Amino acid sequence: MNAVSAPASGLAATPASTAPAQGAFGLQVVVGLFGVLLAVLCAGLNESVTKISLADIRGAMAIGADEGAWLLAVYSAASVSAMAFSPWLATTFSLRRFTLAAIGAFAVLGLLQPFAPNLHSLMLLRVLQGLASGALPPMLMSVALRFLPPGIKVYGLACYALTATFGPNLGTPLAGLWTEYVGWRWAFWQIILPSLVAGGCVAWGLPQDPLRLERFRQFDWRGVLLGLPAICGIVLGLSLGDRWGWFDSPLICWLLGGGLLLLVLFMFNEWSEPLPFFQLRLLGRRNLAFALLTVAGVLIVLSGVGSLPSAYLAQLQGYRPAQTSPLMLLVAMPQLIALPLTAALCNIRAVDCRWVLGIGLGMLAASCIGSSLLTSQWIRTDFYPFYLLQVFGQPMAVLPLLMLSTTGMSPQEGPFASAWFNTVKGLSAVVAGGLLDALGTLRRHFHSNHLVDSLGNAPLLDDHAASLARRIHDQALVLTSADLYLVLAVIAVALICLIPVMPTRVYPPRAVA
Repeated sequence: MNAVSAPASGLAATPASTAPAQGAFGLQVVVGLFGVLLAVLCAGLNESVTKISLADIRGAMAIGADEGAWLLAVYSAASVSAMAFSPWLATTFSLRRFTLAAIGAFAVLGLLQPFAPNLHSLMLLRVLQGLASGALPPMLMSVALRFLPPGIKVYGLACYALTATFGPNLGTPLAGLWTEYVGWRWAFWQIILPSLVAGGCVAWGLPQDPLRLERFRQFDWRGVLLGLPAICGIVLGLSLGDRWGWFDSPLICWLLGGGLLLLVLFMFNEWSEPLPFFQLRLLGRRNLAFALLTVAGVLIVLSGVGSLPSAYLAQLQGYRPAQTSPLMLLVAMPQLIALPLTAALCNIRAVDCRWVLGIGLGMLAASCIGSSLLTSQWIRTDFYPFYLLQVFGQPMAVLPLLMLSTTGMSPQEGPFASAWFNTVKGLSAVVAGGLLDALGTLRRHFHSNHLVDSLGNAPLLDDHAASLARRIHDQALVLTSADLYLVLAVIAVALICLIPVMPTRVYPPRAVA
């Protein structure tokens, strides 16, 4: 009983200390929420833009392909690790102080990176910026859950949903803008001015909580020693696995095997800790367990539908990011209207958000099935009819999950819910990349071998051999892209099948209609 009751006692002061702030909703809190939202969008864009612009960055800074892969991997590992532990730190140092420190460090590190004298210093700067970046998304969910009145809380969750629908789709347009028209350094510097604005909004808008340094007396140091290397090992293994041949590489075996073992030990430790980073008993709630499982699947689908057309158009049609941008903007810009409309729909008491989720997943599945019909002749405009389905499909697949996972939670459970949701969100993006890379490699090899075998031993003239090899490569890429779209559609349909079984219905805290 002591292990169960201790967390409650450790957090008992939270509701009392936050009650005045919760009752003081007004313009300041709205400005503070906007500041956190802007910072989180910048954090997401920083990762996606530098990833898309990596070829230009490598050329300018004389970085090899393997080193570039490590730059992306260590940033992701640091970012996901910070998502796991930042809610605990924000409760201890206060939400406002911790958010301002993360925003400030994030902007300063972005300013310094183009001036890094060598690869090792750049790698260190990326790790530190990854920690600052990963600390921000949990703060957005915490602000929305804590400060917004019940009647509009769903709109705060819609702001968080923007980071999964609006933000990622802006990565390609911004990368195209900086690399084609401005300069590669702006792939790092783009976050500086918005971060300054975000910091000012947070400093003025969010109430100041007292320090709670007494929480360090119950600091879960075993959790840090087990959880930090576990998350880093898993993320690095998934990010680098395809490049190093997965389990043919001893390094990947050690990273994934050691990471999974440490993760099991970490979860066992969290079960017995009086003040843990993750509250395992929350997984006993069907809605939260369903939301975590489903958000992982949804993010895999969203990662795929965002990356597949860009890779296809770049490799077959020679598109640069600037030329792929209109397709991404077709999905991104309407989110500013689609998400509030989806929030208004979910805020109606008569509407069951589970079926809003089902319709959204169905639209994503239909978009993927339609896109799987691609041929080697497709250009950007051929994707438009199917990607229009995602304008409402994406918000309808994300926002109901936030409602299902957070409705009915007490204030002291908010940091734990934020840690669960954001860590799963961060890991899912990495799993999506590893899964798509692995499946893409397998299917590409399969189709290439099948196409070559179908030719038999037909004699080829030397001047036709190169042309035929190119055609085989292109056709293998088309067939692989179609296969991956179908895999994404199957994932979306499988998630729909869980809806009648797992989640229970929830109602908006106070309906507006």
